[in-house]
Amino acid sequence: MKKILLGVLLVVVVAVLGVLGLAATKPNQYVVTRSATMKAAPQFVYAQIEDMHKFPSWSPWQKLDPAMQTKYSGAESGVGAVYEWEGNKDAGSGRMTITEAVPNEKITMKLEFLKPFASTALTALTLAPEGNGTKVEWSMSGDYDFMSKVMCVFMDMDKMIGKDFTEGLANLDRVSGEAAAASAQAAVDAAAAGADTTAAEAAPAK
Repeated sequence: MKKILLGVLLVVVVAVLGVLGLAATKPNQYVVTRSATMKAAPQFVYAQIEDMHKFPSWSPWQKLDPAMQTKYSGAESGVGAVYEWEGNKDAGSGRMTITEAVPNEKITMKLEFLKPFASTALTALTLAPEGNGTKVEWSMSGDYDFMSKVMCVFMDMDKMIGKDFTEGLANLDRVSGEAAAASAQAAVDAAAAGADTTAAEAAPAK
């Protein structure tokens, strides 16, 4: 019995050392990037990402907790705008702060995860005109501590975050398209109202 226990212990020790050895080979930093082409022009896409109040409408993580508590502070939009969330065990909690805003071109944010574990990352959404639409690149980068490296032995950060980015970009395409369509309809309605006013003014008095 003692030999069996020693054998099991040896296997466990070897497995742990193997995991630690693999973890030591992991890079010190990570970068996750996904891109997609939106149907809407850059100004409509930018309007969705510079205003933190609009983030829940395209966030791929909102569905993790429909009852998620959110808080907005700082600037109304652009640099200094802050979005905080507190959710269930799947959504966790954290804070996003816009640190750079180049109109119709780029938004950069500091992303602070508080729960289920503390970490900090830098995220950026870069916009470029493409035909009548917009190519959007969403990236996130950060540093690995040793425990993060151990976790990455069992999971792939790019695959784990990348699928969420892909979903979020699809959501962003949808809400940006809706905003562009609403703007176009408003222009049509305004033109029609202006034409009616002009016709009424030009009509001869009875």
